[in-house]
Amino acid sequence: MDFETVSPDAFGRSLRGLGLNLLVCDVARSAAFLRHVFGIATHRESADFAIAAYGAQLFQLHADATYGSHPLPGLLPEAGARGAGLEIRLYDTDPDIAAARAEAAGGVVLQPATDKPHGLREACILDLDGYAWIPSRPIHPAKEDTP
Repeated sequence: MDFETVSPDAFGRSLRGLGLNLLVCDVARSAAFLRHVFGIATHRESADFAIAAYGAQLFQLHADATYGSHPLPGLLPEAGARGAGLEIRLYDTDPDIAAARAEAAGGVVLQPATDKPHGLREACILDLDGYAWIPSRPIHPAKEDTP
C-alpha cells in the first residue's frame, strides 16, 4: 500500500488487529519529534493527520480538532501529559541514542537508558504532548545465559 496516495477510505478499511491513535496538539511538531528521536516514518502528514510507521507497525496521529464530535477530547487536560498511564514501547530503538535526541528536541527524559532485570536496556521519554515512549534493546546475554 502506498501510504502517500491511499485514500482515507481505503486506508481505514485496510486496518486490522490493534490500532493506536494519538491525539496531539500539533501533528507536524509531533511527527517531527517521532522522526528525529525514534526514526519513525510519517506519511500523509497534514495539519490534521499523519500515518506513522515503526517497522511494520502502523499508528496514527490526529489533531484535537479531528475529534470534534467524539467524547474523548472533553477528557483531555488543558495542559500537561495526555497519556498518563500509557507506555508506548519501541523494542528496536537504541535507548541511549533516543534519550540524547529527545533532550535536544525538547522532550523530557524521565529515566535515562538503564539496564533492567527483564533483559532490556530502556529509557522513558515524554514527548511534547506528554506521551511516554520506551525505546529499548535487549541486553547482551550474560555468559551464564548462553548454552
